[in-house]
Amino acid sequence: MLEQIPFSTFTKLSFSVSDPEDLLLCGALEYYDRSFDRITPKNERRLERFKNRNFFKVTTTDDPVIRRLANEDKATVFATDTILATLMCAPRSVYSWDIVVQRVGNKLFFDKRDGSQLDLLSVHETSQEPLPEAKDDINSAYSLSVEAAYINQNFSQQVLVRDGNKVSFDEPNPFANEGDEVASVAYRYRRWKLDGDMYLVARCEVQSVVEVNNKNSFVTLNALNEFDPKYSGVDWRQKLETQRGAVLATELKNNANKLAKWTAQAILASADLMKLGYVTRVHPRDHFNHVILGVVGYKPRDFASQINLNTSNMWGIVKSIVDLCMKLNEGKYVLVKDPSKPQVRIYEVPADAFENDYVEEPLPEEEQVQPPSEDAEGVEANGTTTDDKETEAQT
Repeated sequence: MLEQIPFSTFTKLSFSVSDPEDLLLCGALEYYDRSFDRITPKNERRLERFKNRNFFKVTTTDDPVIRRLANEDKATVFATDTILATLMCAPRSVYSWDIVVQRVGNKLFFDKRDGSQLDLLSVHETSQEPLPEAKDDINSAYSLSVEAAYINQNFSQQVLVRDGNKVSFDEPNPFANEGDEVASVAYRYRRWKLDGDMYLVARCEVQSVVEVNNKNSFVTLNALNEFDPKYSGVDWRQKLETQRGAVLATELKNNANKLAKWTAQAILASADLMKLGYVTRVHPRDHFNHVILGVVGYKPRDFASQINLNTSNMWGIVKSIVDLCMKLNEGKYVLVKDPSKPQVRIYEVPADAFENDYVEEPLPEEEQVQPPSEDAEGVEANGTTTDDKETEAQT
């Protein structure tokens, strides 16, 4: 172990960055279907399943576009929006997470491991009400995070106008094979100036577009999910229409980290709008079938100030971690959020660490998160079902 940083030092940090520049836009987006804005608990819609659409959770150093930009010396530091948002909102995190840091020459790459917790979504992370300990319980932290990940993916594709009308960008999706049916997503490769000649490039995602005053505006799509009203104390079916503020306040208390990360990602991507869906189980004991009870839109910066998410503080945390990592020798490191304390630690690890994590043979990349079936013990981040042995190894 090289460093130990308490979260209390993060909260005081501040750093302002100028507006980023877009280096490249890849992928294609479908339009947001505005009819979803009119959904209420009385006219709920069944959540569909999109088994044929491919979703990609590619880490920084496996991204061909980032490799190209690194070869062209476009920046010193490289990351993805998921990784940056995890760092930016670190003080709000309770569960453990880890980020792999590679120092190669004068460059710094922030990566996630295969099957990383970063690909799943935490549920009730910041709640005072403890979740069941047993991992196979449908309301355990792990089961809920898998459920939340596939709800999020399906929701993001369902609320689109699927009429073939798409907005395409400079290059196609860099991770898709020809003929693949790909989820609606655009990747903005953006560059921020950190200081002097130090630049940071990140791949940022948006999921849709909406036309406002004859101009296309970028939209991010995320879903909050209710699993059992008795845990939150607020029943969405009864309260969503009349007391939406109370429902959101409860979600902000129980899922402070997740909501802050979504907001940070929307700000990083300069999305004009973030849409939050409210998705609940058809029945509290059935975690396979869900309905959409409502969708609400926010401007990311307005929402950030509502949840006390300060952009200069977010960048202050990133800048301090980058400065710290730039002092390290060439090699591989891992940044770990302590499972029980509000702090992160930096460890030095062997160069081949995490290379072939837990899996004897390579898994097909094109698989996506599927709804958990009765016979699936776990769903890995890229959608591959794992057996008990591997599931245990991962955790």
